[in-house]
Amino acid sequence: MIGEQELIRQVQGLTITELRFCVERGWIEPSAGATGAGYLEIDVARVRLIRELRHDLAIDDEAIPLLLSLMDRVHGLRRELRVVTEAVAELPEPMRERVAQAVERRLGGEDASG
Repeated sequence: MIGEQELIRQVQGLTITELRFCVERGWIEPSAGATGAGYLEIDVARVRLIRELRHDLAIDDEAIPLLLSLMDRVHGLRRELRVVTEAVAELPEPMRERVAQAVERRLGGEDASG
């Protein structure tokens, strides 16, 4: 976990004012640690994303929560997919093949209809 100053050093162009603005808006949330509030690596990545959205892409501040929510959902779905993939990998080979065939049928059906 890192403090405010270290986060600012790691994210090019980030100011203390902008960091605190992001916290006030609830876009990032400091974590509680043994030495006080701090930021995790995921927070560093999130602040970089927010800066890119706001500064490089000129996305309006009102749209940021929606975009962050969508990104959070995508990451959650990726995590769930990884868990399912790992669970399927633990199945005996014949069952893995049946699952693969069922997935292929369903994906093929989506391509044909949409």
